[in-house]
Amino acid sequence: MPSERPYDIVLFGATGFTGSLTAEYLAQNAPPGLRWAIAGRSPAKLEAVRARLGRAELSLLRADVADRDSLRELAESSRVVITTVGPYITYGEPLVEACAAAGTDYVDLTGEPEFVDRCYARYHDRAVESGARLVHSCGFESIPPDLGVYFTVLRLPEGVPLRVRGFVRASAALSAGTYQTAITGFSRVRSAAGAARERRRLEPRPADRRARAVGGRIRHDADAQAWAVPLPSIDGRVVAQSARALDRYGPDFSYTHYAAVKRLPVALGGVATAAGLAGLAQIPPVRGWLLGRMQPGEGPSAQKRARSWFTMRFAGEGGGARVITEVSGGDPGYGETAKMLAESAMCLAADRLPATSGQVTTAVAMGDALIERLTKAGIAFTVLDSAPTRAPSRHTGS
Repeated sequence: MPSERPYDIVLFGATGFTGSLTAEYLAQNAPPGLRWAIAGRSPAKLEAVRARLGRAELSLLRADVADRDSLRELAESSRVVITTVGPYITYGEPLVEACAAAGTDYVDLTGEPEFVDRCYARYHDRAVESGARLVHSCGFESIPPDLGVYFTVLRLPEGVPLRVRGFVRASAALSAGTYQTAITGFSRVRSAAGAARERRRLEPRPADRRARAVGGRIRHDADAQAWAVPLPSIDGRVVAQSARALDRYGPDFSYTHYAAVKRLPVALGGVATAAGLAGLAQIPPVRGWLLGRMQPGEGPSAQKRARSWFTMRFAGEGGGARVITEVSGGDPGYGETAKMLAESAMCLAADRLPATSGQVTTAVAMGDALIERLTKAGIAFTVLDSAPTRAPSRHTGS
């Protein structure tokens, strides 16, 4: 991978919990010849990570979100930058700006719609000019839904209206980053709505096609074999962005994103809890207390992560055809997220990909190549059932 820059990949935030897992994954899986380094605020903590990895040759770079010159130097030194430094709405924007200006590919783990919308409004055009690919949400949010829907669409007829529903089920400890994102997002509803309006004003839409994420209602779903609870996360928006960019999603595409819950009382309890947290997050002292309950950098033990798992099932139909697919893997909040993030960066650095630039999704920027990488890394993409729509589903569950 010849390049005038000294590094192919730099990982910013390597001393945090998810950052350290990403560094471990790169140390174990980066191909020979891949030039990578780790970056962060504290040289002593970076040194400790390097020692734990047993990589004496690994370069250490000092960078701080409060020091824009250090971020500019970081972006200019690498072809791809990974960042795990969140919450991104608080700490993320200066690095996006630096990468857009330097023509450096960028990947993160954000699940924060406001941050993604603001970055589109402020840096998409600059990234198009420089050739940078800004790829947000390269972890459990939102690679399984984005690539899972892409995988499903490829197994449906072309040139016809398509409808896909996604159902996520997981057994895992809640990620501290996801928790912080949720509480912060609940408290910024008005600001997030403003960022979304600004993006809609600027972002072009296809003139002859329609692609959207649509809401749902709580109901028992035969394809999920569970109660389906609508999830108002960033995932549906990411899928819709991919569908607007790729003609393969057809002339009229819709996606609905759900949590799959076996028992109705549990589903209703989850909705009530989310509504209660949304209300409490509006009260500054209470919001501060809630944020203090789980801090970024904290995470479950290796034993608990080893017992964790996720499945994401997709029901797609259109043009007289119907398909049920599934994406599945291990610990979604940490282990598999670190894997997805690292593989996304290596895909951008090493693989032959479609020509894209600006703020793009994983399906648009990497698509088949990233699915192939993740499959080899142990994340399964499976067709469970395929039939004409007029025939009853034969799927009996997993």
